[in-house]
Amino acid sequence: MYILGIETSCDETAAAIVNEKGDILANIVLSQLKEHLAFGGVVPEIAARAHIDHLHTLIKAAMDDAGLSFKDIDGVAATCGPGLIGGVMVGMIAGKAIAASQNLPFIAVNHLEGHALTPRLTDQIEFPYLLLLVSGGHTQILVAEDVGTYKLWGTTLDDAAGECFDKSAKLMGLPYPGGPEIQKIAGECEDPAAALKRFALPSPMKGRKTLDFSFSGLKTAVRLAVEALPEGDLQRTDIADLACAFQTTVADVIADRCKRAIDRFKTEYNSAAPALVVSGGVAANTAIRQRLELLCENHAMRAYAPPVSLCGDNAAMIAWAGLERLQKGLTDNLDFKARPRWPLNDMGNNNAA
Repeated sequence: MYILGIETSCDETAAAIVNEKGDILANIVLSQLKEHLAFGGVVPEIAARAHIDHLHTLIKAAMDDAGLSFKDIDGVAATCGPGLIGGVMVGMIAGKAIAASQNLPFIAVNHLEGHALTPRLTDQIEFPYLLLLVSGGHTQILVAEDVGTYKLWGTTLDDAAGECFDKSAKLMGLPYPGGPEIQKIAGECEDPAAALKRFALPSPMKGRKTLDFSFSGLKTAVRLAVEALPEGDLQRTDIADLACAFQTTVADVIADRCKRAIDRFKTEYNSAAPALVVSGGVAANTAIRQRLELLCENHAMRAYAPPVSLCGDNAAMIAWAGLERLQKGLTDNLDFKARPRWPLNDMGNNNAA
C-alpha cells in the first residue's frame, strides 16, 4: 500500500510517499525560511503563495523519487488543519484534485495527529502511550489510545513552547527561527550553573498538580533580563548565558510536567511497555530530549523522539497518519472543509465517507 502525503499547514511545502511497512520512499520538504526571514516570523499570505508556486513540483518530485505513478497510489492524505488556513487549503485542494482524478480515497489528516503518530512510523510504538506534543503552536500532554483517539491531560494556558523560543530569541537579537539559534548559542555558555544563577528565570507552573503549561511569564522575564544588560550592542557571552538559562528552564518545566504525567499514566493505564513520546518541532531540541530521556530512565519508562528530520513539519508523517486511518476505513468526502483550529482530542470521525 502506497500513500501520497501533502503538508502545507505553515511555512514548509512538503510531499512524501510511505508504505504500510513504514518505508519512506520519498520525503521532500521545501523551506520558506528566506521568504519570511525579513519579517521575523511567518507571513500567512506569503506562505500560501509559496505553496501554490511549488507544491505541484514537489509532488512530481516525490513521485519520481519513489519510482511510482498515480496508478500505483492507494490513497491521498493531506493536512486539512489546524494551521494557517490559506496554506492548508492549498494542500487540501491539491490532494482532493488528485484523489478525484485518479478515483482514490482521500484522507483529511489532522496535522497534530501526524506528529502524534510519527513514532509509530519510525519505532512501531504500541498504543497506549503518553504523548508530549511540543511545537511552535502547541504544547500539550495527551494519551494516544488509538488512531483518532486522544485524551488531553494538559495544555498551554498562553504561549506554546516553540513560540516562546522564537519570541525570546528575537528579544536576544537572534535571527528567525529562534529555537535552533537559542540551542546553538546556548552551547557556547562556559558555565551553565553560573548562568542559571546570573539569570534566575521563573519556572511557570512547575510544581503544580495540574498538567498545564504557561510560558508567557518566562518570555517577559527574558525581556526584562535583556533590558537589564548594559546599554549598547548585546555581547555574545551575555546572550550565550541567557540562552542557556532559558533553555534549561524550559527543559525543567517540561520535565516537571511530564514527571506528573508519567505517575498518572502508570496509575490509569496497564501497559507492558510504558512509553513517553515527544513529538513536534521543539522535540528537535537536544537539551529537552536529553532531559526527558533521563526522566524516563529514572521512572522505568521508555523515551521516544522521532529523528530530527521528522520533528518539524513534513509530509511523511501526514502520509503515515493517512495510511493508518485508511487501514481503519477512515476516509473523507471531497467536501471536507479546512479547519484552522482542530483539537486532537476532538477528532471524531471527521466527516468520514
